[in-house]
Amino acid sequence: MTTMTPGSPEQVSLILSHLAQLYPDATCELNYTNSFELLVATVLSAQTTDVRVNQVTPALFARFPDPVALAGASLAELEEIVRPLGFFRAKAKSLSGLARALVEVHDAVVPATLKELVALPGVGRKTANVVLGNAFGVPGITVDTHVGRLTRRWGWTEQTDPVKAERELMGVMPEENWTIDCHRIIYHGRRVCHSRSPECGACVLADVCPSAGEGRRRLAGVVPRS
Repeated sequence: MTTMTPGSPEQVSLILSHLAQLYPDATCELNYTNSFELLVATVLSAQTTDVRVNQVTPALFARFPDPVALAGASLAELEEIVRPLGFFRAKAKSLSGLARALVEVHDAVVPATLKELVALPGVGRKTANVVLGNAFGVPGITVDTHVGRLTRRWGWTEQTDPVKAERELMGVMPEENWTIDCHRIIYHGRRVCHSRSPECGACVLADVCPSAGEGRRRLAGVVPRS
């Protein structure tokens, strides 16, 4: 393993370069055609997978294609559509409040600033950054479970709070590539650097990762599971 300092510009650059080679076309894995659909899909993605969300949103958007239509939906109908995602009552309530706020405050247009987005019901910084980065081209760091886990393993942050981690990562990762780099980190977390059994032996980042070998140590019962 390299003696390169975790979180140093050299280590960060090397890791991001490797990820760019591995996942040159990484993108948001939620299906959407406009900023409204992305916003709704991202809100629904909390505590579930993108795959499940993509199974539900076609029917949702066919029935409610815009904020005005969604604002007029009954909670019962929304609950029935999003039921497969879990926490369906809370998610239906969030969608209803979100749509009404878009209509009443923003003339049924998704706002393009962080301040306005996080003021919407059900929208936190993670959701706002997803929408800003992918719908409006505004760089943002999305600290989901994968980005948080991998950047802690690489030594870029020790924070488990997503907002605190985001602020630390803003000083580590190059701003112009925040959005695409987060997609690449998420891809790697889903495909290689898993939570309980990271595939360190098959990881091209092993030489620059201070947590390399964690997968084998976990199997031996040495490293507590996160």
